[in-house]
Amino acid sequence: MMRFLVLITCLFMAVTSCKKKSAANPPEAVLLVFPEENSECTTGTSLGEETSRVEFRWGLADNTETYELRVTNIATGTVQTIVSASNSAQLPLAKGEQFSWFVRSRNSEVEQTVSSKEWYFYNSGSRTTFAPFPATIISPASSDNVFKDINNEVELSWSASDLDNDIASYEVYFSVETPSIDLIRELSSAVTSIKVSVTSDTVYYWRVVVIDEEGNRSDTGVYTFKVL
Repeated sequence: MMRFLVLITCLFMAVTSCKKKSAANPPEAVLLVFPEENSECTTGTSLGEETSRVEFRWGLADNTETYELRVTNIATGTVQTIVSASNSAQLPLAKGEQFSWFVRSRNSEVEQTVSSKEWYFYNSGSRTTFAPFPATIISPASSDNVFKDINNEVELSWSASDLDNDIASYEVYFSVETPSIDLIRELSSAVTSIKVSVTSDTVYYWRVVVIDEEGNRSDTGVYTFKVL
């Protein structure tokens, strides 16, 4: 009987210990709500001729304690960050400028963080024409591992948007070096994919520049993929 009680006690302690040591769940990515993707934000509160306060909103995420909002001025590269325990936050932004934004989910019990998608928008101002938004890379996604087809080619594809709806052309840069300085193709606005010749076991770098009818340009920045 004594041995039986000791065994039960040991099993109980083992189960309790395992429960205490179980790993916490990592946070999940949020869904962005506002400012909407590739839009002009017109609802900010004016703080003067050059600045307005913009409210950012996103959905709540499971296993998340705090949210880190990161907003980047595309023209200057200036980054603003703010941490919030709720699903909204406000930041002062320059009027008439293009911005990108995303939200990073955090949980103090784990080191892992996760980021939302990145969206672009214009903060409403005195502009009458707008530069195009940077193209959205569709495939290969950044850091993808891909296989070439039977013709030793990989397809590069993207999408783009412009508030003026006047995208004129694309420039595609592609090389085995970074930054991608080799302009391999100039395309009309109707073409948003091309095939490129590749070699196995090689890393490639590429980017797309969007040009509108006013000569305004936007750059995706460098993306990379490896051919297996």
